[in-house]
Amino acid sequence: MSEFAIELKGIDKKFGPVHANKNIDIKIRKGTIHGIIGENGAGKSTLMSILYGFYQADKGEILIDGKKIDIKSPSTAIASGIGMVHQHFMLVENFTVLENVMLGAEESEILNKGIVTARQALKRLEDEYEMEVDPDAVIEELPVGIQQRVEILKALYRGAEILILDEPTGVLTPAEADHLFRILGQLKNQGKTILLITHKLREIMAVTDEVSVMRRGEIVATRTTSKTNVEELAELMVGRHVLLHVPKGESHPGDVKLSVRNLTVKDGRGVTMVDNVSFDVRAGEIVGVAGVAGNGQSELLEAIAGMRRAAGGTVTLNGEPVDVTGKASPAKLRKRGLAHVPEDRHHTGLVLKFEESENAILGYHNDPEYTKGWLLDINAIRADAQKKIEQYDIRPPNPRLKTANFSGGNQQKIVLAREMEQDPSVLIIGQPTRGVDVGAIEFIHKRIIQMRDQGKAILLVSVELDEIRSLSDRVLVMFAGRIVGERSPDTPEGELGLLMAGVEDKKEAAE
Repeated sequence: MSEFAIELKGIDKKFGPVHANKNIDIKIRKGTIHGIIGENGAGKSTLMSILYGFYQADKGEILIDGKKIDIKSPSTAIASGIGMVHQHFMLVENFTVLENVMLGAEESEILNKGIVTARQALKRLEDEYEMEVDPDAVIEELPVGIQQRVEILKALYRGAEILILDEPTGVLTPAEADHLFRILGQLKNQGKTILLITHKLREIMAVTDEVSVMRRGEIVATRTTSKTNVEELAELMVGRHVLLHVPKGESHPGDVKLSVRNLTVKDGRGVTMVDNVSFDVRAGEIVGVAGVAGNGQSELLEAIAGMRRAAGGTVTLNGEPVDVTGKASPAKLRKRGLAHVPEDRHHTGLVLKFEESENAILGYHNDPEYTKGWLLDINAIRADAQKKIEQYDIRPPNPRLKTANFSGGNQQKIVLAREMEQDPSVLIIGQPTRGVDVGAIEFIHKRIIQMRDQGKAILLVSVELDEIRSLSDRVLVMFAGRIVGERSPDTPEGELGLLMAGVEDKKEAAE
């Protein structure tokens, strides 16, 4: 029996001219939690996809428990004792917990007998790993923390001895993340081996035994977690010193630039997603909105930006009313000084098939500086794109490259450059660093603070509580579509976490 659950030897993978994994060697000890960190495009996802059978390596070997395994598909990985909990859960939302756990692993031709067996097995797993879940609950009615628990149980039900978790805390409250870490500790104590893929260095420090750092397709270091620190890991990831906390001076708020009163927004089913929300954002301040994803933040931003009609309430932009219940449009609001960095860059921020230069003016393409009469001025557009590439360190520095070929962090920079360089008076930003590596996070945070110091009014939505606390001058907390509290950014994380979970301050609730 090998002391290593996983051994990767000489793993090499190319996608055309892109060398995603370069001769990677790594050993993961049994019964440990091993972190994998790296910038966007460092090759983490490719390596995990090879281990789980989504891709096959061009060269190299995979050993599981000392035995060479040819993992040609996820089913081979599962049969080899590997389970994967994806960042975006692979659950059927209108199925029950039990049905999701069974799906693809039905054990009997007589379905009723299989259901009884599965229910018993699920109960044993819940008891063994302290992960109680109602087997008859419908997935779409469960909070995300419980849905993630179902994903883990699903992998364990299939006999996983090795668990890969991809950015597992991105949609969790601090309390839910702490509970997840307790579960991971319990799994480790039971002899399971866990691979944790995350960009959150503090999580690496809190829960892992060892951590491997990837840069440009290679493993550049493996450290015993207790013998390293976040500063060293960040420098290893990026190849230079990184400011983990960007310095921020005192804010000097001016006039109210964005005023929201009694805003109510319903979704396509008529369900209230934003419930009677009111707040102001002043020139020269950053107002952060904290909350677990799905509590109305997306709908709030979309209504303010003119992408979604509100059911009621008012919005005032630079002292003038906005018709949020009828004729407001993103194009009109852009002309009035509102810029918007949307939460989902792929679906609402970029056209991935367009060139970088085309995305760099998207939404502003009718502006005189980009046109010649009725036609676009291609030379001016490409020159403008090249200037933004240099200012925002977008890589590779090629305005003719299709946007789909940029990493997530560089795609985010394209959107930020487009919106910030229009010199807006009000900037609303959704998830500014989602899926972005530590080096790009430093750059983006610096730029947001610069915008504040230039007198811009900034409304910032993020599920990253550290990000909200480090950037914001005031923090609003949303739960179930309502603002349940306003706090200063130095409020303890635990207090903010309780508000995010819907535990309101009694004094505020009485008021």
